Amino acid sequence: MLLAARPRRRTPILLLMPAAAVVTATLLPLVYLVQRALERGWAFVLHELAQPRTAALIGRSLLLVVVVTAACVVLGVGFAVLVNRTDLVARRVLAVALTLPLAIPSYLLAFLWVSLVPTISGFWGSTLVLVLVSYPLVMLTTMAALSRVDPAQEEVARSLGLGGWRVLFRVTLRQSRAAITAGALLVALYVLSDFGAVAAMRYEAFTWVIYGAYRSGFNPSRAAVLALVLLVFAVVLVLAEARARGRAAASRVGGGTPRPAPVNRLGRWQPVAWVPPVVVLGAALVAPAVELGHWLVAVGSRWDSAELLSALGSTVWLSVAAAVACTVAALPLGVLAARYRSRLTRVLEGATYLAHGLPAVVVGIAMVSVGVLLLRPLYQQAPLLILAYVVLMVPLAIGSVRSAVEAAPIRLEEVARSLGRPPLRAFVSTTARGAAPGIAAGAALVMLTCMKELPVTLLLHPTGTNTLATRLWGYSSVSDYAAAAPYAAALVVFAAVPTAVLGIWTANIGRGRSD
Repeated sequence: MLLAARPRRRTPILLLMPAAAVVTATLLPLVYLVQRALERGWAFVLHELAQPRTAALIGRSLLLVVVVTAACVVLGVGFAVLVNRTDLVARRVLAVALTLPLAIPSYLLAFLWVSLVPTISGFWGSTLVLVLVSYPLVMLTTMAALSRVDPAQEEVARSLGLGGWRVLFRVTLRQSRAAITAGALLVALYVLSDFGAVAAMRYEAFTWVIYGAYRSGFNPSRAAVLALVLLVFAVVLVLAEARARGRAAASRVGGGTPRPAPVNRLGRWQPVAWVPPVVVLGAALVAPAVELGHWLVAVGSRWDSAELLSALGSTVWLSVAAAVACTVAALPLGVLAARYRSRLTRVLEGATYLAHGLPAVVVGIAMVSVGVLLLRPLYQQAPLLILAYVVLMVPLAIGSVRSAVEAAPIRLEEVARSLGRPPLRAFVSTTARGAAPGIAAGAALVMLTCMKELPVTLLLHPTGTNTLATRLWGYSSVSDYAAAAPYAAALVVFAAVPTAVLGIWTANIGRGRSD
């Protein structure tokens, strides 16, 4: 019996209009950049692009991206396999511990390493810091993918005579390559847009040069041209990842619920398997924690508790407000992308990533201009800072909403509507309820990112208001590490809580699949 094809669903105008408004807001920095870059004409743009210093800057930045991304893929995939597919002792505890470096801002880790080893700087210093804070992005996506791989395929491969390593690379990781590619994209975009690590290590990458050009005020047009070049690289990376993801489809043997994946016995290799995680955790957590302890001892009882509590309160409420605003802004477009896929929705969704590919310092400066020219009553007020957070981070929330709604069975919503419930009520009672945990996870990710965010907060924080990040940067940039210590400790502790929850949730995805 042939089933009738499901009719194409029309895109609701009540979702399309707010989604278009959100996209328009995210494109404001791009409009500013184009106007600033072209204010001196195309001849100036071509002249700047042809300069040897521009070529050298591109080479240095791309070298950093390639090396950091490759190292993060090796570490992230290796750790994911170790905790997901082996009988390593205390592997779930290790999974959570390996996630914690994600909570440390790159600029804080860079300052801790500079304080610990004053001679460290440049390319290798930036590489060390960026690898340590970025590899969890690959590890988390790979762990989630490994937990969904059907172990029957591995068993078939073994029955055909393939050894353990060949099964891992030709079957298991091949089925996970879309997730690995997505994690690598996140790392590459993060490295392209990072400001704190390269600034602390004095490495002339795009973001540091752009910030210097804007701050000096002598050549803002050159900074805009460089930012557009950086945007081009970000778009190329996003398109390449989308192409790779589209061709990578996981498959299963048979039907029903997948069986638990068997773990590989390490036996006498247990001590050897612990060496890489111990070394990485020592560099990412232990050594910085010892140095941070020295900072705290140095400050003694001289720190201002009222100032610290004020900065902590500002950090929490701004981060929570930004998380709520980003989630609300992402809902229409996330639902469209999940339920009403079309060329228009794909264009709208892709457009939100344009600002996300820009350095945060560029988005911040663009929003300063928007505040001065268009939203003067909001300039140096909390609403403008929250709007800048939304422009910069709404793609994080959109991705979470889309994934959560896609995972919710549409049949339940259709059944609810067939029973007489209006479309909105049917969506809320079925799809929204099932997607709520995924949407909440996206909001938590936005909140964590806002707590650590530096350039936009430095440029747009309300007059008289400081966050943990701005206080930390202010003291650390003049090497007053003792004064920065309380703010660094508070930021790490509060950022570690949602990060640990994320690590526990990811580690438990495979419970029952690998035991």
